[in-house]
Formats: sequence, C-alpha cells, structure tokens
Amino acid sequence: MGTTFSERKELILEALAEDSSVSVADLAKQMGVSVVTVRTDLASLEEEGVLVRTHGGAMPAFHPQILARMRQDKDRKAAIAKAAAEKIQDGETIIISAGTTTALIAKYLLGRRNVHIVTNNTLLLTYARMNPQLRVTLVGGEFRSSEEGIVGPMALQALDTFHVSKAFIGIDGASVKQGFTANSVESADLVRKMAEQADRVFAISDSSKFGKPGFARILPFNGVDALVTDNGLKKEFEDKLTEAGIRIVKA
Repeated sequence: MGTTFSERKELILEALAEDSSVSVADLAKQMGVSVVTVRTDLASLEEEGVLVRTHGGAMPAFHPQILARMRQDKDRKAAIAKAAAEKIQDGETIIISAGTTTALIAKYLLGRRNVHIVTNNTLLLTYARMNPQLRVTLVGGEFRSSEEGIVGPMALQALDTFHVSKAFIGIDGASVKQGFTANSVESADLVRKMAEQADRVFAISDSSKFGKPGFARILPFNGVDALVTDNGLKKEFEDKLTEAGIRIVKA
C-alpha cells in the first residue's frame, strides 16, 4: 500500500532533522516512492515554508540551533509530547509555548475535534497544518528564528486578551532553588504570562534539564499543576516536585 502525503511529509521532516541536506534520490529510496513523487512533495513543502529546495535535494528552513534540538532525543521528546496531548480534550482552548517538544503536541492531536491553540510557537504550525480540527491563534511580536518563537512586548500584550483551560509550557532548565527557568528574560516573561492565563499549567520537559538552571526564572515548582517528563527524573527532584504539590506524568 502506498504512503500518503502526510506520512511522507513526516518522513521528509525527520530526514531533514537527521541531516540538514538530503537528496531527492535518497528520499525516494527511503520512502519507496518515485523521484517524481518526492519532487512533488518537496515543492508542496516549500510552499508551506518548511524547507527550501536545492539542486537535487532540499534543506530545512530552520535555524541551526532548532535543527540540533530537533535531532536530540527524538523518541523521548515524542513520547513526552504524546503524553501531554492526551491531557487535551475535544473543544478545549489551550496555550502552548515555544519549544521543539511542545511543538510536537500538535502532531499528536489528530483525532481531537475543535481544539483552539494560542501559541507563540511557529514550529508548531508544521504539525498543525495537517489537522483541520485545530484552530491556531499565533500571537504577534518579534520572530526569533533561534527559538522558532514570537517574543517581545507585543506578544505579552496579546496574551492579556486570552483565557484558556490549560497551558503547556516548555522550559530550558530547572533547579530546586530557582524552580523552572528559561535561557532569556524575554522567554521567561512570556512563558510566565502564558501560565497566568490558564486554569491549569503543565510543564513539559525531559529529565535532563533538571539540575541545569537557565538564566531567568519562570516559575517556582509550585507554580505549575503537573510536569510531563520521562522516566529519568532523579529522586531528589521527584521528591521536591511532589512536596510542591505537582503531579508527575511520566511518558
């Protein structure tokens, strides 16, 4: 049975995440389709803005830092995003912050109906395009390619107009002393504002970020309701999070 365009799109994006430049011939071989089919797919994806075609192949339309993060711990990130998506119900309005793991949440919302996402995560649009049941409101502001996100005063102001049932926030680091942190003040301010606009807050992070605090504090541990992570979380952090009243969801 032949593959669909949506299936091939995922394979192409995964190939680009592994190697920043792939050839049409290699893609055709990997997917078991013709070179003509691959060229047609690449043309469609170029129109969507997710890649740039080159002579004989394609390159991703993403910042090198984003590509590096997309390649790192792919299976673990996918499992965390899938577990987070399971917390979203039909008809909900949610906020999702910028990040490579948080962007994947949209990928796992296939089958959900009438979900409205408010986000500053431009990478998320890659997956949201595949699901006609998702409504996406992208906040305005300054686009930062190294984060695939929108930041700045305009984004903060825009968030004031929303109320959502759940916020899914990405973090850059965490420590017992500082709580959840980001690598920049702008990112921390924006993620904190997202949390303020939600009834419930889910922190989304793999366990490797614990013990590696970022530059700017987002929230203390007790500022979120749940953490969605993997099975590698150290007991020291698990105990502190439990003490803070956080429910730990392990993917």
